[in-house]
Amino acid sequence: MGKELHIDWASLGFKYMKTDLRYVSVWKDGQWDDGRLVEDNKLCISEASTVLHYGQSCFEGLKAYRTKAGKIQLFRPDMNAKRMQDSCRRILMPEVALEKFIDACVQVVKANEVYVPPYGTGATLYLRPFLFGTGDTVGVAPAPEYIFSVFCLPVGAYFKGGLSPVNFTVSDYDRAAPFGTGAAKVGGNYAGSLMPHTLAVQRGFADCIYLDPATHTKIEEVGAANFFGITKDGKFVTPKSPSILPSVTKISLLQLAKETLGMETEERDVFIDRLDEFAEAGACGTAAVITPIGGIEYKGKLHVFHSETEVGPVTKKLYETLTGIQFGDIEAPQGWMVEVE
Repeated sequence: MGKELHIDWASLGFKYMKTDLRYVSVWKDGQWDDGRLVEDNKLCISEASTVLHYGQSCFEGLKAYRTKAGKIQLFRPDMNAKRMQDSCRRILMPEVALEKFIDACVQVVKANEVYVPPYGTGATLYLRPFLFGTGDTVGVAPAPEYIFSVFCLPVGAYFKGGLSPVNFTVSDYDRAAPFGTGAAKVGGNYAGSLMPHTLAVQRGFADCIYLDPATHTKIEEVGAANFFGITKDGKFVTPKSPSILPSVTKISLLQLAKETLGMETEERDVFIDRLDEFAEAGACGTAAVITPIGGIEYKGKLHVFHSETEVGPVTKKLYETLTGIQFGDIEAPQGWMVEVE
């Protein structure tokens, strides 16, 4: 008999749940070990680990989806592997090979297959690969040892309400410095976002919008997600900046908008005082998927896009196309889906 779970898949939020096994690999003496699956969800590290003092850490987020036929597939894990390599290079950590990263993710999904939500529930299995510096280091320098790990948990919608519009407010705080670590998925970026996020939520918003750190005139990110807008003449637009984290979802939407929906696409400056050029707007990312933006508050005024209560037609079509591919209902572009066998 297989393990039976009593999970209300439809009411899952984005909260931690301990699953059966996770993958752990250690880098020591210049190389990674083979890695293994372990039951223990606790990691034992030195008190002098660089992750604790200097924030030498990065992470990724990706999902596994169950198809109507019962198969399980990962969405573009190679993109997450490459982005983790970019993050590692930025803060001088050893890279994880593409094959090792994908193999670790596949092992974790297979070992926790019972936690992959059933098709049709809208829920998914979220994977969190992460890498950080350990060993004994007190000076500001790269760590002598590292741990790469992947765990997983079933999740529902990141923002309450699923595919329904939410409002955001523009933050006075910066998410990243002009030539800092904004394009890398490092832990410190998120530590700095906790207060702006909390302040936004306390005022009734889903999260905050960050403007470019140099001029505070252009939209960069929406909380922990990327921004996109649909112009009144039907273009898919997303901000371009060296301090934006390149979202795998955003990169995928750019391709789908152009090749599947036949839209013009632009990566360019998005000025906060020109929001009226957009008929629709949204936040996109692995956790958020696509979250429609009802309105953005800026300088005390709420600019409403399509509606505060209804999803715009283009945003809805993009969501249906993306999730259709992820759940296996729509044929995916070549190489996008990796089946877990």
